[in-house]
Amino acid sequence: MKYEAKLSIARLLAKGMCERIDLSNFVTLSDVILAPVPLHPRRRRERGYNQSELLAKELAKAWNIPLNAKALRRARDTAQQALLSAEERHSNVQGAFTISPPDFFKSKNVLLIDDVLTTGSTVNACAEALKAAGAVRVLVLALARA
Repeated sequence: MKYEAKLSIARLLAKGMCERIDLSNFVTLSDVILAPVPLHPRRRRERGYNQSELLAKELAKAWNIPLNAKALRRARDTAQQALLSAEERHSNVQGAFTISPPDFFKSKNVLLIDDVLTTGSTVNACAEALKAAGAVRVLVLALARA
């Protein structure tokens, strides 16, 4: 899906995620908002889609919970994480994410959706931005672990 633009499998992958995750173990569905890990606008234009957002859209439909794919933003064009060491990944994404409008996630529980979790550097940087913007809790759900 990510590198070969096989977008149609997002629904199938999200269905598998829903079958394996009982979200009620973590948070009630009425008090959570989904947010995908964002791509920088340049990378989004190049690829034509954000694979984490595709998964998040399907999960939001399946769980009937709100999704916001715009408020969490990648403000800095970072190097591709897959090409970096664990230490480089951490510094690469530090301060790369912002929230707009700044108070959008204030007092909310956020379920952050990512496609692949490797070192956790990207989701940690996203969570830091979300918490700084007032999110109560940030949970992470990834399709795969590398």
